[in-house]
Amino acid sequence: MQTFTELGVPAVLTTALDRLGITTPFPIQAATLPDSLAGRDVLGRGRTGSGKTYAFAIPVVARLAASRAPARPGRPRALILAPTRELATQIEATVRPLADAAGLRTLVVFGGVGPNPQIKALKAGVDVLVACPGRLDDHIRGGHASLEAVEVTVLDEADHMADLGFLPVVRRLMSQTPSGGQRLLFSATLDNGVDVLVRSFMHKPVTHHVDSAAQAPVEMDHHVLHVRDDDRFGVLVELLAAPGRSVVFTRTKRRAKVLTRQLNAAGVPAVELHGNLAQNARNRNLSAFSDGTAGTLVATDIAARGIHVDDVALVIHADPPVEHKAYLHRSGRTARAGARGTVITLMTDEQQADVRDLARKAGIRPVTTRTRPGDALLAELAPGERTFTAPVTTPPASRPAPSRPASPEAPAEGTAGRSRRPRRGRGASPESSASAAQPSAPATTGRPRTAAQEPTGRPRTAGPAREPGGESQGRVQSPGRRRGARRGAGSGQSPESGQAQREPSRGSGQAQRGSGQARGSASTPRSGTPQQRTTSGGGAAAFSTRFSDRRSGR
Repeated sequence: MQTFTELGVPAVLTTALDRLGITTPFPIQAATLPDSLAGRDVLGRGRTGSGKTYAFAIPVVARLAASRAPARPGRPRALILAPTRELATQIEATVRPLADAAGLRTLVVFGGVGPNPQIKALKAGVDVLVACPGRLDDHIRGGHASLEAVEVTVLDEADHMADLGFLPVVRRLMSQTPSGGQRLLFSATLDNGVDVLVRSFMHKPVTHHVDSAAQAPVEMDHHVLHVRDDDRFGVLVELLAAPGRSVVFTRTKRRAKVLTRQLNAAGVPAVELHGNLAQNARNRNLSAFSDGTAGTLVATDIAARGIHVDDVALVIHADPPVEHKAYLHRSGRTARAGARGTVITLMTDEQQADVRDLARKAGIRPVTTRTRPGDALLAELAPGERTFTAPVTTPPASRPAPSRPASPEAPAEGTAGRSRRPRRGRGASPESSASAAQPSAPATTGRPRTAAQEPTGRPRTAGPAREPGGESQGRVQSPGRRRGARRGAGSGQSPESGQAQREPSRGSGQAQRGSGQARGSASTPRSGTPQQRTTSGGGAAAFSTRFSDRRSGR
């Protein structure tokens, strides 16, 4: 096997690669580097996880370091286009250590975030620009970037860009680069219009086929678990509770979101990744998965291309994909860079024909086994001791949670002096009284709540409360407030005046309760809503007596 030095990689980059622990080139790198370092146009075909990123990152940095041209504002010297935000971010993270060693600046731009920081960085000058096509096109149209100084252009996952409908904007961007520049294109296949890009923008490209993109790596072990529909979740939990990182693929964004909640409620730390998440949430979840905070990533096909996290031992198709190419790209999250990995597809009775057709087109011969939760096979596929993390259901001890807050604005600390015994009266149903007496706990079935969504000493204000009559109220009210509102209405007091008198009590209620001042004293006007009493003021019995007298006097 040749070394990077023998392939012509400059010494400054081989030293940087050594620091990263990369000493031996992979086949795709050994095949393409001699031509790409020589300045030729290169077309590299290979399956995911074969080491394609360094195959183009090394010649890009080597070429810019050799030319030593200064970076100009808004005019990058190298352009790398990628189809998704996650892949673009990962490419920039791969290129950056090499660029730093050569004294070059890198920048990644994509949509879903504010453009101003990107515009500022472009004006400061950049050597290597990694971009998603749509946001880069916006910057060019806005006059913040120009491609006239690009020396080398790279298209990564070109077939996926075609699948996502990016070809028109990609062609527009490519046409703005100098015709004499170097072009490198890496793609799993040449269908879906990729061949049009090759014919239009590449000059006598040298093509390298290292391995077939239509076949799975030999390092993968493929299994199909034939399960009953009501056993799917139990089997999934047992597999994911084993040590190590796992990626679970679903077919829809909603399914990914719901499954993530269910796994967290079952004690399996999981994060989600799909198109409905904001960019900061995507970054946060990927970081949690990468650093081991969450051992499971539940994703749609957005993560099937280019997302690389080390040591993913298990890929599970909770929902079998529609086509075989998606199966191969999903499965490529494991068995990367020569490592071994296991791929499991969960199949129900109704999915047998589809899964058989999928396996035939993907060129795999999986081991199919009918299984249920508790079977020994699950321990073989995902070995190790099963561990579960209990969801957080109680707030910190220093801030006791209220049995039920009086209003969304009321702070949790103000509940310390309240009676913990639930009240039941007019305007409160038995169900609302019961819920006031018991703190909520996350359900383990249906729509469970993840640990991140548990209350932490602050009352929930997510939505309006439902009255027994079925009407949605704009404010969450306790039974005591509803009784007081009706009394105020019976005594001729308008709702507006009652609300006006209630507002000051929220700001000063804590001070009054803390000083032991009883309701109804000379310094406190009596409002239409009964105030919560301290235990020194007579308690619930005295309030109940006065309330009965008021009813008899009507």
